[in-house]
Amino acid sequence: MTPYVALLRGINVGGQKKFPKAEQVALLESLAVANPQVYLHTGNWVFASEKEASVLEKEISATLKKQYGWELPVVVKSATELQAIFEGCPFPKQEKEQSYFALLQAVPSEAHKEKVKAYDFPGETAHVTDACVYFFSATGYGKAKMNNNWFETKLKVAATTRNYKTMNRLFRMLFDS
Repeated sequence: MTPYVALLRGINVGGQKKFPKAEQVALLESLAVANPQVYLHTGNWVFASEKEASVLEKEISATLKKQYGWELPVVVKSATELQAIFEGCPFPKQEKEQSYFALLQAVPSEAHKEKVKAYDFPGETAHVTDACVYFFSATGYGKAKMNNNWFETKLKVAATTRNYKTMNRLFRMLFDS
């Protein structure tokens, strides 16, 4: 079985798409995955499965649509992929611990990556890879011009963003169990 993390975009944020932790665990159990865990209540799932990530993304999305009527991005990464993303953060330690990870559902085109690189907002730095946009803002995420919606628009790829603390916790959940 492969350990995975699934990240749902927009769950329990700002009073939208209320999805209690117990219901999240129940949904995971209904998908017949092993060792389902939910971190916080904002759509951070850890589990194991013999299925491929792309199949799991489709199954989770279809189940959310059927049970709740929600169409929202779901990003599933294997433990190996998440490790490469987490350890690949290019920022120095102090910035890394204040950074954000926009995990991408698909690989953006080189042309779209170049568009993001062309922007230069003061105090904001973004590094785009095939799987993730590493983002740091000196003024914090809430005041940043670059954000998840901005990256999705420029890259033409669905994404969901997590801060360093959440990524670190998910990483530990995958590898410390």
